Amino acid sequence: MISGGLRLRATTLGAAAAAGAVAVLLALGGCAADPSAVAGGRSGQHRPHADPPSPEAHPHPRPTPSTVPTPAAVGFDATAHSFDDPASSWVVVNKPRALQPLAFTPPELVYPDVSYVNRQPMRPEVADALVAMFHAGTQEAGLGFSVQSAYRSFDSQTRVYDDDVARNGQAYADTDTARPGHSEHQTGLAVDISAVPARCSLAACFADTPQGQWLAANAWRFGFLLRYPADKVAVTGFTFEPWHFRFVGVPLATQMHATGVTTLEEFFHCAGGAEYH
Repeated sequence: MISGGLRLRATTLGAAAAAGAVAVLLALGGCAADPSAVAGGRSGQHRPHADPPSPEAHPHPRPTPSTVPTPAAVGFDATAHSFDDPASSWVVVNKPRALQPLAFTPPELVYPDVSYVNRQPMRPEVADALVAMFHAGTQEAGLGFSVQSAYRSFDSQTRVYDDDVARNGQAYADTDTARPGHSEHQTGLAVDISAVPARCSLAACFADTPQGQWLAANAWRFGFLLRYPADKVAVTGFTFEPWHFRFVGVPLATQMHATGVTTLEEFFHCAGGAEYH
């Protein structure tokens, strides 16, 4: 029988090993929804389409990291989908985490029946959710919305980034335009939204428009996340973009809304910040 002191020491060592594993994983640009999952070799990045664990396998909820509040939804599995696979709606792409392959193209892209500024496509699931969200905004608040931009290919993102560098210099460009292979727009999951009639398009003041306020409060209902919050620049690596919404699906968006976690980096314990890897 292990004494209380030895048991405590073993538990502490186990927690330290888990924390160390998380630190190593994050340094490499990986993600870990649960430190114990990493220590046990069960990181979500190695389980791209895993089924939720059965009650027999996990009779008690696994401990959650201190930075992630206790899950609000019973049975929510934060390792259910891949954080690395660019085809996954949960993929985390940012400065230290490039898409693999770098020139990834979504398998299917469509044009929803909505208003456009730049007619750019998006994934079918994003299109369906966007149509529902725009309709709700009109019905509930009398607001009009338009797609400013959506999917951009690797080559298109290269042109956008190079143009920003040419106009403003690389240091500035890296604060507000992702390098090719590091952009959420390349996944087909991101949509830049503007107001109809146009006001504060692609500007921080969009947050103060009726459209920006409605989206910030309601986008989660339709599976979208305000991806670059004003108070999380150090985490996401990008300046505040109240017009940029990322589709993650209703279950995850609802979970993040309920727990108050506002970035994918924090929710999934992914590397983030301003440095490209």
